[in-house]
Amino acid sequence: MWNWLHPYAKPERAYWLCRRLAPWFFWPSLFVLLVGTVWGLAFAPPDYQQGNSFRIIYIHVPTAMLGMGGYLAMAIAAFVGIVWQQRLADVTVQAVAPIGAVFTFLSLFTGAVWGKPTWGTWWVWDARLTSQLILLFLYLGVIALYGAFNDKKTAGRAAGILALVGVINLPIIHYSVQWWNTLHQGATISKFSRPSMDDSMLWPLLINLLGFALLLTALSVKRMATLILSMEARRPWVVTLLEGR
Repeated sequence: MWNWLHPYAKPERAYWLCRRLAPWFFWPSLFVLLVGTVWGLAFAPPDYQQGNSFRIIYIHVPTAMLGMGGYLAMAIAAFVGIVWQQRLADVTVQAVAPIGAVFTFLSLFTGAVWGKPTWGTWWVWDARLTSQLILLFLYLGVIALYGAFNDKKTAGRAAGILALVGVINLPIIHYSVQWWNTLHQGATISKFSRPSMDDSMLWPLLINLLGFALLLTALSVKRMATLILSMEARRPWVVTLLEGR
């Protein structure tokens, strides 16, 4: 497998791979999100306790889970960059960071909108909400730390270390509703037993989870291609590419 992956450690090959993969993730993500969102908002039955306000779950839960998933992917890339000194691993961290930050912000925003009719308040310093807010700050810290150094090798190393240290927050987010007495409800789909939802509500949620995962991947891959061009701006292959356009 390493022999297959090794050629794509070269920026030029990685750029062309990103260019080819981006549409294959982006356009299916829009279709899947359209199906899941319309199904969830228009056809899923209302919740017996929360009524129609629960429908924000179809945006809130996928963005929350993929905010965590994006950070995990970023931390894995940071580990590869630190251990094996792969430049493109640092690029991957920077590609994922702003996308993951947006997803995390959306989860916090939709959570606040959902919390108002459910809890009677936009925000509480609940363990789940607070740890998710810390996740957003970790994303912003990685972005800021990378931009704080002129030497991008040093910047990548510093941002990678922060990404690895921050990964300890992920299990805290996931298990916070079990470890502490919180307002936030327990796990809905991310548990070993049967999900706590009827199938008519569950399927559009799973579809949207897939759609947001495809969208996160598409945007990250597209951004990675852009960062590779910026990093390799003076290379002959980039000059030839830009002249051809």
